[in-house]
Amino acid sequence: MPSSVSQGVLLLAGLCCLFSGSQPQDPLEMDVDEHDHDHKEHLLCYRVSYIIIQITFTLYHKSDSWSKQTNVLFSPLSIIASSLMLSLGAKNNTHDQILEGLNFNLTETPENFIHECFQQLTYILHLPDHTPQLTMDSSLFTDQKLKLMDKFVEDVRRLYHSKVIALNFKDTQRAQNQINEYVEGETHGKIGGLVKEMEADTDFALMNYIFFQGKWYDDFEVERIVEQDFHVNSDTTVKVPMIHRRGRFFLYRDLDLSCWVMVQHYMGDATAFFMLPDQGKVQELEKTLNQRHFENILQLIDIRTADLYFPRLSIATTYDLKTILSTLGITEVFSKEADLSGVTQDAPLKLGKAVHKTVLTFEDDVTVPTRNTSWSKRDSPQNFSIHFNRPFLFVIKDEYTNCPLFVGKVVNPVTND
Repeated sequence: MPSSVSQGVLLLAGLCCLFSGSQPQDPLEMDVDEHDHDHKEHLLCYRVSYIIIQITFTLYHKSDSWSKQTNVLFSPLSIIASSLMLSLGAKNNTHDQILEGLNFNLTETPENFIHECFQQLTYILHLPDHTPQLTMDSSLFTDQKLKLMDKFVEDVRRLYHSKVIALNFKDTQRAQNQINEYVEGETHGKIGGLVKEMEADTDFALMNYIFFQGKWYDDFEVERIVEQDFHVNSDTTVKVPMIHRRGRFFLYRDLDLSCWVMVQHYMGDATAFFMLPDQGKVQELEKTLNQRHFENILQLIDIRTADLYFPRLSIATTYDLKTILSTLGITEVFSKEADLSGVTQDAPLKLGKAVHKTVLTFEDDVTVPTRNTSWSKRDSPQNFSIHFNRPFLFVIKDEYTNCPLFVGKVVNPVTND
């Protein structure tokens, strides 16, 4: 066996496009059988779903990747799915460290059960009523001369719906271009240049992407864009286009967290939680936020007629996934001690690079903003008015599996990575 160690690349891409166009039906008024989608027999295993939610909050609270002064955006489901795919080719301590880092106790939850649950999730996200609003896919790019283990290829195809694509990694520039073009095509042109530099000894790249495009169900009376102040912090204020809507919203005031919570249901079977803390209370909210709050929100949420002002935004983040996974104690796979012999026995492998890039856009059908802020003064006097004009947090989860698709924090709507 050669003494040199070949490298792999882990690539994660997330695209979340939220549209504010109204829909004719309220989800609470729809016929249950109509909205059932014949999913019930395919629901994701609850125990695995619960662990995914736990890992989501662990990542948000502990990762060194998130800055207090910048926007945060990542896809926990993509991070966990790609790590589990990698575990299919890992052996010995490398394998155990990945599963333990993801908080899976194999004495309570057998490994085959974990992967079968993700197989169900992947199946659900590929049903016609999810696509094209919501889907998750994977691709395995390998050097055309690298002989993969048959079991690994079969497992990633069957369990994670992954395609296997052969490239000539010896031509690093061409391989880089091919992967970037593929990612850009799969994310509708929104994510380009995912791979900035391809190492000469790279032999494979494992890519996972999640795509969500949803429209609000709510029926709005009006919609305008007005330019207003967004208070980044006590010292910084920026001008942003704010989408103004008037209608019925699912709102909840959490006194313990000192924040407003807005829940929105989207076409594409997803629900978004937008948490607007009081001025200066962002870090306090971050420290105390946990799974219990989301369980309480759905019980306490109320429908209120309100004037809503929400920033029209597009934010993007790029993270070194090594830092994120190290938060979970997953480190060996990046070292020379990595055992990925379940992927191939041609040469020793390690994960040399891992990139996670996510894009969130909040769009609307109004294209001409106005600087006349008199609209805010014309709010109906009996309507409650809420302005997302300061840093806020959000979680977007799949309705049927309960898994978090995207998690983030908007600190400044006019900055990107």
